[in-house]
Amino acid sequence: MSLDMMPRVYATVAGSDATFTTPDGHRESLMAAPGEDIRQKILERTAAEAQRRGNAVELVTSGDSGDHHLVVGTNGTIAASPVPRRERIQPSQPREEVSEQVPGYDRSDRVPEPHTRKSFISAPVTERPTGGWRAALARIGILIAPAPAEVARAQDERSASLQWAGCRTIAVVNGKGGVGKTMTTAMIAAMFGRHGGGNVLAWDNNDTRGTLGWRTEQGLYDTTVRDLLPSANQLLEPTASVSDIARFVHHQTADRYDVLRSNPELLATDQKISQPEFDLLMQVAARYYRIVILDSGNDESADRWLRMVDSSSQLVVPTTTSPESAESAALLLDALRQRDARSRNLADNTVVVVTQAERSGSEAARAIVDGFVDQVRAVERVPFDPALKSGHLRLNNLRPATNAAWLRVAAAVARGL
Repeated sequence: MSLDMMPRVYATVAGSDATFTTPDGHRESLMAAPGEDIRQKILERTAAEAQRRGNAVELVTSGDSGDHHLVVGTNGTIAASPVPRRERIQPSQPREEVSEQVPGYDRSDRVPEPHTRKSFISAPVTERPTGGWRAALARIGILIAPAPAEVARAQDERSASLQWAGCRTIAVVNGKGGVGKTMTTAMIAAMFGRHGGGNVLAWDNNDTRGTLGWRTEQGLYDTTVRDLLPSANQLLEPTASVSDIARFVHHQTADRYDVLRSNPELLATDQKISQPEFDLLMQVAARYYRIVILDSGNDESADRWLRMVDSSSQLVVPTTTSPESAESAALLLDALRQRDARSRNLADNTVVVVTQAERSGSEAARAIVDGFVDQVRAVERVPFDPALKSGHLRLNNLRPATNAAWLRVAAAVARGL
C-alpha cells in the first residue's frame, strides 16, 4: 500500500500520558503505569489498530521528544516512514501551528528571531540505546528519549565511574557479625572496578577470621596482608613498579578489582596490626589504588578498626533484615556521633545498606529502611538473591534487579566522596 493510501493515526505525548487519534477521528487517552514508557504503549496501540484493519498504519507522534513518522505493521514491525505526505490538519492543533504547515502561509509580519550560534564542542553527547524497542528505533535513525528508570541508571553509572584526584577510602562497618560486611565490600569494589576502570582495592581489615578471601578469587600467589607488611617500605620506594603490588593482592578477573586478604586460619593474636603498621599499609594502598574499600572486623576497640575509621572518607553500614543487626548498626552510629566531630560527620554522611537475606523479608527490609532514612545521608535496599548467599561474589551471577541495587549503593557512596 502506498503511503498516501495508508491509514494514519496520531499520538500527542505529554509526559507519561498521550492522546491517541484513530484514522476515523476517534480520540482516546493512553497512560503509562509507573516504570513503563508511554511510547511503548503508543506502539502497542498502533499495532493493535494495524491488526484490526489488516494492513500497516502510519503513526505520527508529537510531543516532548519531537515529531516522528513511523510505519507500524500488523505484526508490530516498525520502520521509518518515507518523506511525509502533506500534513492533514488535526483538530487538536493550535491554529498558528497548523498555518505553518500550509504552503503559501506568509510569515513576513513576524519579527525574525535573533541568530545564536551553537558551539561545536560543547554539544552534549547522547548515548544510543543498546537494547529494547528504543534500540530498534535508533537503528532506523529515530532517537526516543529514555524512560526515567534508564535515566536514573545512567546517572548511577556516571557516579560509579568518577575519577578523583587522590585516593578515597571507604570503611564498611558494623559491630555485629553476619550482617553482610564482606558481601558489601566485594559488591561496591566490583561496581567501582567495572564502571571506573580498575585501580580498586578491597582490603580485609580483620583481626579474626576475615572471610573476604574465601568469597573472592585467589590470584597467582597465596599471600595476605601479613606478607605485604614486611615489603611495604620497598613498595613505597621511587624505583618500585606499579606491577610490584600484584605479588600481594588477588585480582578479580571479571570485576576488575584487587583483594588484600587476611588469614582466616590464624588467631587474632597472630595477626594483630598496630596503628603505625596500619598507616604504613595505607600509604601503600593509596600509592597503588584510587579507591580502597575496607572490610572491617567486629571489634570496634581494635587499633586497626579505629585507625580505619580515622582514615576513611566515607562509611558504609550494612545490615540484614533482622532487628539485632539493625540495632547494632544504629548503636554504632550513635557511638560515632559521640566520639568526636570528624566521626560525627562520618556518621551523618553514612550510606546504610539493607540486604534482604531471605525471600520473605521484604516487609522487614522496608521497615528498617524507614527507620534509618532520617539518620544518615542515604539508605539503599538490596533484594534477595541466591548468588549472594554463598560462593564467590561476582556481578555476573546476580539477577538484574540485584545488580541495579548494588549500582545504586555504589553511586550513593560515590556521591559522598
